Amino acid sequence: MQVWAFVVFLAGCATSNEASIEPSERSRLTIGQVQMALKSNETNQAEVLEAFGAPNLVTVNSEGEEVWTYQHNATLANSSSSNILGTIIVLGGTKNISGFEQSSRTMTLIIKFRMIEGVKRVSSFYSRTSSF
Repeated sequence: MQVWAFVVFLAGCATSNEASIEPSERSRLTIGQVQMALKSNETNQAEVLEAFGAPNLVTVNSEGEEVWTYQHNATLANSSSSNILGTIIVLGGTKNISGFEQSSRTMTLIIKFRMIEGVKRVSSFYSRTSSF
């Protein structure tokens, strides 16, 4: 009778998933914050500055309304790795699997102001988000 070598096999797995959000600029500019902070014909410029900070661009449209434009960019990075280790007395092996995904989100907010009772107040606002 032929005896085969005794084989010991140990296997272990270790996985790690990490997700991080790295905004290109710190801002409270989110859809929820916009809906909570802005009310047409009520919210004044000082309240907008307090909620969102200074705008990226200030212009005046053809109707004489002051227009503030905000743009917020955020990058979502997700990395994962998996290590599979196997040990056999005769053979040994290691396998590493890693991945990295990155996506970007952009939000643009345009706010128009007009004089209402001697104070510049929000007359209208529009927001748009895109992801890629």
